[in-house]
Amino acid sequence: MRTVTRHRERASAEREVLNQILDDGMVGTLSTVTDDGMPWAVPLLYARDGDRILVHGSTGAGALRRVATGAPVAFSVTHMDAMVVAHSTFESSANYRSAVVYGVFEALSGDEQYSALDLISEHLIPGRTSEVPPMIAKEQAATLCMQLRIVEGEWVTKVRNAWSDEPKTDEHAWCGIVPMTTTYGAPQPAPWSEGQEVPESVRRLSSQTH
Repeated sequence: MRTVTRHRERASAEREVLNQILDDGMVGTLSTVTDDGMPWAVPLLYARDGDRILVHGSTGAGALRRVATGAPVAFSVTHMDAMVVAHSTFESSANYRSAVVYGVFEALSGDEQYSALDLISEHLIPGRTSEVPPMIAKEQAATLCMQLRIVEGEWVTKVRNAWSDEPKTDEHAWCGIVPMTTTYGAPQPAPWSEGQEVPESVRRLSSQTH
């Protein structure tokens, strides 16, 4: 599982490649196995902080409670960068970046938990934590926050950034690449926030393109 066997040229051992894939994302898939051998996968918001991946959720979330007990996990993130249009549907593909990190999540508590939750918030909406009241004890108690250590040899990345194979004949359908980006739209205020000025963090967010 820790080795790319198909298209090995797309694999990278560079830690910076892994960091960039994680930093460019907001949603990852946490996968584990139950005691009776059934697969369990859930999408989660996350943030990378140095050598660890931070996730959070309700203390009532079954999958999070499961991995908090030490169950092994795989955490995966994928970005679609372009559709690769070839001379046939068989040859068509996609340009993408993907990462899978293996390990065991550790539950955080106290100041570590509080700090980690702020880090996740700042990754998702930079600057927002300074615009709202701090988390209260009741909210902190209802939130499970965990970290997954990024350990050398316990992750795999794969990147495709290329054209399709060139057709073998001069007569062929159009070939090329259609880039894909993620953009934010104009902020839409909640009914109870009509008339309020849009905060700086939201204005910056709505102007971003990935």
